[in-house]
Amino acid sequence: MKFAMKSIVAAAAFLAVGVASAATQTVAVGGSVNGFTLVGGTGALTFDRSLVTAINTGAIQLSAATPATATLVKTSTGKYSNVEGSRPVFNAPITSLKVDTATNQVTDAYTAGGALMVAPAEIEGDANLASTGGSLSVTNIHVDLVAKKVFVDINGANGVGTKTNYYLWDVTTISGDTALKDGTALTSITGLTIAGGTTGEAFNTFAKSLGLTETGIVAMRGITNYGSIASSITAKAGAVTPAVPEPSTYALMGLGLVGIAAVARRRAK
Repeated sequence: MKFAMKSIVAAAAFLAVGVASAATQTVAVGGSVNGFTLVGGTGALTFDRSLVTAINTGAIQLSAATPATATLVKTSTGKYSNVEGSRPVFNAPITSLKVDTATNQVTDAYTAGGALMVAPAEIEGDANLASTGGSLSVTNIHVDLVAKKVFVDINGANGVGTKTNYYLWDVTTISGDTALKDGTALTSITGLTIAGGTTGEAFNTFAKSLGLTETGIVAMRGITNYGSIASSITAKAGAVTPAVPEPSTYALMGLGLVGIAAVARRRAK
């Protein structure tokens, strides 16, 4: 009897986990959740001063990876402006969100496109002291607002290749509106630092992709903040669509029910 009761409790707990995980729903632009339709939005990645300094040191050239767009201002010397308000900015459209259906809080945001960086091996006929040549694209940014982590798809030169949903940055601060509302919610994500620090895999992936020499690596170690992301999410109230659990939720709930049924059969015997 004690064994059966313990088994029932364990199975019920397993089922409860499945029900709890049903609290999030992924909604694409045009879709709806809890009476809100996701109209659209953007995530604007602005490079920090220390990152722009490192980019200028290596004469790295920037461009947007579609469908993202970029605002790039250069000085008369051909370097990227490092003045507040005119540093490189990449605007990427939001494609989907993951929402806590109990609170309407956005737990994850996903964008498309991003930034492309190309480091030349030579500068006006002379060897680039900061790089032997390379490139790196950072696209399809996924911000986990709960864990305060940023994942991206990268494609790097020099044998790095393609890595999807790659853990690249940690987030220091998240402020502003983080819940869906009727209208536009503005969120500020600041203090992007490289995952694992300057001795971690992400740092080494960055350096290898861009072919950084010791001079370039020293410049990259000086990056204290990679930048910030300003998100703008527009939703419209009025659409009523019941939350649809994730596939993994159904699996957990099913296993819990099977466990309870098995215990019930054992007791019946």
